[in-house]
Order: sequence, then structure tokens, then C-alpha cells
Amino acid sequence: MKILLTAQGDYIAQRFDLAAEAVIATADNGVLSGRPRTIIMDRPSPENLSNMVMEENIAVVICGGIEERHYQFLQWKKIRVIDYIIGEHSVALERFLRGELHPGDILPLSRANLSL
Repeated sequence: MKILLTAQGDYIAQRFDLAAEAVIATADNGVLSGRPRTIIMDRPSPENLSNMVMEENIAVVICGGIEERHYQFLQWKKIRVIDYIIGEHSVALERFLRGELHPGDILPLSRANLSL
């Protein structure tokens, strides 16, 4: 299964339509197959991002806020959307793979990004 996470640096992009980066990961039975890859888009575009989802055969989209029309389009195409996620995309991916990610989750910072 392929998973796309909208990104802004190390974090989930605040909004689907403003995401200029996408992280694509492939997983089998909850285990990553290789390293996730990051795609940097020319400019934020929900249409281009939706096209990428279709071209890459993405099964799950993990994002921040998303407009209803984009959400409905992805649902119509049978793509699972986990939205309103706040936090690091690496933590979101880990939680998803464990079956612990739900719409609206606010994720704790990873130890790597804690500054004491």
C-alpha cells in the first residue's frame, strides 16, 4: 500500500491546498518497504497533488486541513483520508503503520526535535 503525507519541512502541511511537498511511503502489513521519498512540487496546487495521488496509486492520504471538495474527490476515488493531523510527518507515518493514527490527532514531538 502506498501512503502520501502532505509535508512542510518535517511537519504535516497545515492545509492540503498549501502543501508544496509530499512524502510517499510504501508499506506491507504495517512495515515500510524501503525509505519514504520526498517530492517537492513547483508550487502548491491541490489539483496537482490530487493528480499525483492518482498517478502514484496512493491508498491513504495523511494531511492537515482539507477542503470538502478535495476530500470528497479522494473519497470518491476510494482513497482513505486521515485529515486534521498536526505534528511531524515521520511520527504520523509511524503511528499509521501501528494502526494508531486517527483524524484530528495532535502528535507529540519526536525526541530528535526536542530542544532542552
